[in-house]
Amino acid sequence: MHPAAPSIASLRQALSEVRGGALSVSAFSSAARSQEVLLQALPARYSEVWLGLLDRLESSALFSEESCSFSQTELLDSLGLWLDKAEQQLHNHV
Repeated sequence: MHPAAPSIASLRQALSEVRGGALSVSAFSSAARSQEVLLQALPARYSEVWLGLLDRLESSALFSEESCSFSQTELLDSLGLWLDKAEQQLHNHV
């Protein structure tokens, strides 16, 4: 197992909590941005995409779903997909 793998597991849990309303977008974003070990273990493009998705998620939290150009549900789905791809990337490079 890659040393950054536990970060992916904790982010998956936090993402699930955001979807369920148990964790705020702000708290998730803070936790997600602090995953330096994970981001450093991945190619630079992963970090760029992750941070861009978090920026849009934070923006979407400022507005109601209808008035924001970013769908929060779609952004959460994209973050989940990113976690899948990051996990695969780590697995392939152990």
